[in-house]
Formats: sequence, C-alpha cells, structure tokens
Amino acid sequence: MDTILILDFGSQYTQLIARRIRELHVYSEILPWDAPADKMEALHPAGIILSGGPSSVYEEDAPSLNPYILQAGVPILGICYGMQALTRVLGGQVIPAGEREFGPSQIHVINENPLIPDGILDVWMSHGDRINVIPGGFTVLAENPSCPYAAMGDPNRRIYGVQFHPEVRHTPQGMEILHRFVINICRAKPDWTPASMIDLAVDRIKEQAGDSNVLSAVSGGVDSSVATALAAKAIGSRLNAVFVDHGLLRKNERLYVEQAFKPIMGDKFVCIDAADWFLQSLVNVTDPEAKRKLIGETFIRVFENHARSLGQIDYLIQGTIYPDVVESSGPDRNKAARIKSHHNVGGLPEDMKFKLIEPLRYFFKDEVRLVGEALGLPKELVWRQPFPGPGLAVRCLGDITRERLDRLREADAIFTEELATSGWLKAGSVSEQERAAQAFAVLLPVKSVGVMGDYRTYEEVVALRAVTTDDFMTADWARLPADLLARVANRIVNEVPGVNRVVYDVTSKPPGTIEWE
Repeated sequence: MDTILILDFGSQYTQLIARRIRELHVYSEILPWDAPADKMEALHPAGIILSGGPSSVYEEDAPSLNPYILQAGVPILGICYGMQALTRVLGGQVIPAGEREFGPSQIHVINENPLIPDGILDVWMSHGDRINVIPGGFTVLAENPSCPYAAMGDPNRRIYGVQFHPEVRHTPQGMEILHRFVINICRAKPDWTPASMIDLAVDRIKEQAGDSNVLSAVSGGVDSSVATALAAKAIGSRLNAVFVDHGLLRKNERLYVEQAFKPIMGDKFVCIDAADWFLQSLVNVTDPEAKRKLIGETFIRVFENHARSLGQIDYLIQGTIYPDVVESSGPDRNKAARIKSHHNVGGLPEDMKFKLIEPLRYFFKDEVRLVGEALGLPKELVWRQPFPGPGLAVRCLGDITRERLDRLREADAIFTEELATSGWLKAGSVSEQERAAQAFAVLLPVKSVGVMGDYRTYEEVVALRAVTTDDFMTADWARLPADLLARVANRIVNEVPGVNRVVYDVTSKPPGTIEWE
C-alpha cells in the first residue's frame, strides 16, 4: 500500500492534510519533523508533505529538514512553513513579511505547471514570513501582491512549495492541487479502502496483543464500538469487553449499550456500576482539565480492578481517534500547542498497569464509521451521536452534582429527540451535509432571572450546540430552523425543573472546539 509521509512542523492543520490525502483513497501517516530517518524510511513513502507551523525558519532552534527528505528521491510538497524550510535549506531566502496574511486571499498562476491549475485562485493564507529569494532551479508558479512567491516548483526534482493551505475548505481548488501532487506527481495508488483499513487495524492488534488476553473499554459510542469489533475480529475469545456506568451518561445510555453488546459478546461483556466512585472524585472539581484527568484515572482504576477478577490482562483496547490525539498534543504531536486533554489520551495515570492498544489512533471519525459499516455493525450504532468519554462532566460546567446532571440529561434528551423527529440529525447520507453531525445540550454555571406563572425565577441556563462537519477537525454551527429552536427551548423550560433560559451556540471550530470543555 502506497503511503504519503507528512512531517509535522507544529501546524494545527497537519491532521487535516492527512485526512485530505485519505479522501483521495491514499494512506497517509504523520511523523514529527525531527523523526529519525529510519522511521521515515520504514514507511517507504511515495511522497513527502511538509506541514505548516508557528515558527520562523530564521529563528534560533527553528525546526529544520532531516537530510533524508531530500535524499529519498520522492516528490516533496512544502506547505507554508514547509515551503519556507525547503527554501532555506536549498539556498533561498526567507524574511519577515511586510504585510502578514491570515485568511482569504487570491493568487495568480503565472506559469503552467503540473501542481496548480491555471487562473486566479481563491486560497487560504496564514503566514507572517515570505520568500524573498527562491532557490536555484525553481520557477515561480503563482504570486499575489503581498506574496510574490506564493508557489514555486522544480519539476525536474519534483519539489514544490505553496505559501497557502490547500488542505482547508477555504481553498476551493485545494483538493485538486493535492490530487495532482499525490496521484499525478507521486503516482500513489488509491487503495486506501474500508477493507484495507480493517486489515491494517487487525494486523496491528494481532502484532501488539500477541497471545495475551485483552480488555476492551466500551463507551457505547462509535469509536469504542468499532475498536471492540476490530479486536474481536483480531483475537476472538481472548477479548473481554467492559462498559462502565460512571453516572455521567446520557438518558437511557446504559440500557442501550447493554442491549447492543450483550447479544454480540455474551458473558464476555459486563457492565460495571461505578457512578458513586466517579461522582465522589469530582466533588468541588470545576476546572475542565482536572475533570478530564480525574475521570481518565478513575476509568483505569475501575478497569484494573475488574481485570484482577479475570486473571492476567496485559492490554487495554481504547477507541482513541486522530482528533483526540490532536487536541491533547499526545506523544506524536508534542510540537503543537495543547488545546485540551482527552481523558483517554492526556488523562491516563503514569502508573497504569495496562499497555494500550489503540487500533483507531490514526483514523478519522468518517473512516471509523466506514469501517464500522464494513464490519457489519448496526447502522444506528455506527451513526450514533458522538459522546465524549468523560460524558456529561464536560457538558455540565461548574460543580458536578446528581441534581445538575439529571437536569442536563433531560435537556439533552429533549434536544436530541426534537432534532431526530425533524430530520436534522445526520445519519450517513452524502446528501445530509447540512444536517447536525453532533448536537447536545450544555448546562452553564450561571443563573438568570425569569418569570414563570407570574412568579420571579432565578434558575440555570442551558446552551444548545449543533455542528455540521465531515471530519470533526473543523466544524460549522448548524443553521437550525428558528421554529425548531423555539420548540426545543419551550420544552426544556417547561419540562426541566431548574432551567428558565435556553441559548444557542453559533461558534465554529476554530475558533471554538465542539465541546465546551
């Protein structure tokens, strides 16, 4: 299987580059910019992409290029910082830009080339430096008034650089540019399919687990469900699955999970009631990072306690996916800024007894769903609304109490029910791009004055969040109909004690994240 190697120089878009390449049905894998040459060479890349990043190439200790990159003899595409790093190492010059560009722009393609289509293109810029002198052997491919070298190329060596970001949707012809590089220039075979994804994941599980018994953490969401199904395919009866009721679940969640997994795994599936344990650990904890880390540690302690009753269990399966790793700045992302810790990435205790197996660690959400369908999992399970491992703890802002959790649980159920009834929940169809890929309620740690039945009220506020997205790396707020929002707000205020106001979140990602905490 052909691979495009992506070297990460710290851009928050790096994972997005990987996803776009996989949309072309070509496997891509990310390594940090300073990965040793033997790790890069082991991938046998058909091409190399250098990501953007926050540094300036002329700064002391700025990330640089491993000599292997230019010695590999494969096509290279530098994006933003990657283009500037190529320029510097090949003898060109990079200087601070007199006019920085952050946002939409246009470039004029001035030389016909195999990478960028002719004409004037809308692109997304994000840079504070620019190329002042291009390296010898290169030709200017595109320009704009503030960036005279918006793209450059050396077709003989198959080395290209673009100052803009083709991986983002704000560059409308970005996918064509990536297609030209990956398929036409690198000549990579488009054989990254659900079947090959399954084969890769199963092989990795077998390689890691060996002959050991394995415990799988099931949350009821698509990620953990698909990870468990892959593990069952890989190691069969040596897999034990456990679902932990941590008291932070959605309405009827435990019943749903038991009904979904008991028929599949029989007595190899157990449900553990640990609500008291979790809620006690969260008393007076309001900081979101502290919540996530406490929940992550408590999960592990519950798993360890259960594993002792099963005998020797060395490995734990988790449904960690790429966006979790990105936002937590995990081991493979230690050059990028941390957005937030995920309980199953940044919140695990150092003295954990298990070794982790994460078969979906390099999969995006849409890929996970494709794999789930290919494995034959029920469609309603594959297309369930995403639910974070920390559960309602990261949607119940402020103090976490049973009363506030019940309040949030009911509000969330009303919102989900109305969205489903009105057909606004995304369920897998390509024609449903504008439907909500994720939607939920958030209980805010503020109160507002209201009037109900001629009496003054002073009660809590619920925020509604619904987003449209393909990859969960970026997202836009869903344009829900006003009458639907009005109906949801009316029901919540009338049916949920302790709430007298409902607001709707109209923030995209970025700058916000999908979850509030």
